[in-house]
Amino acid sequence: MLLGCIVLPAWSQQSMIDADAYRGIAADRRAYREGDLLTVNVLEAARARSGAATDASSDIRLSAAASAKNYQAQAQGALSASNSGGAETSRVGELRTQLSVRVAEVLPDGTLAVEGAQSLVINGEDQRIVLSGLVRPDDIESDNSVWSHRLANARVEFSGSGVVSSSQRQSVVYRVLKWLRLL
Repeated sequence: MLLGCIVLPAWSQQSMIDADAYRGIAADRRAYREGDLLTVNVLEAARARSGAATDASSDIRLSAAASAKNYQAQAQGALSASNSGGAETSRVGELRTQLSVRVAEVLPDGTLAVEGAQSLVINGEDQRIVLSGLVRPDDIESDNSVWSHRLANARVEFSGSGVVSSSQRQSVVYRVLKWLRLL
């Protein structure tokens, strides 16, 4: 006979707190698991410059002489050509923004694979930023942010479409005249 034994229902033995996802009130708020969000401070600047020069020439000279008793002839010919050219290109680009990304995967060594995108429409111009890369947890600041230059295998894509983008395209007439080397 059991006296003084109280049997509790099964639902009262379960905790309302998920032990796997629990973080104390004073715990670190940096991203560390799949699904966590992280702010990336994007500050990328790229400069490229390329130059090339060519200089080529060729010179061919031919001469011949013939003579007979009452006839004497002489012929000379020359052919020469030269070509020189040069070209230089330069490009400068800069991107400054903040972008929230999601931890897509936690690799076995603790590195976080992150990815995110942001779209912004201004006056009918749609601008889109896509970012992905790998982040070491040690590189995440206490405010849960990381600088873009700290991402390994970083891929930052900035693209746009709309009125401004379409005005940058060359017309068909311009491209034909350029192809014919009239411009």
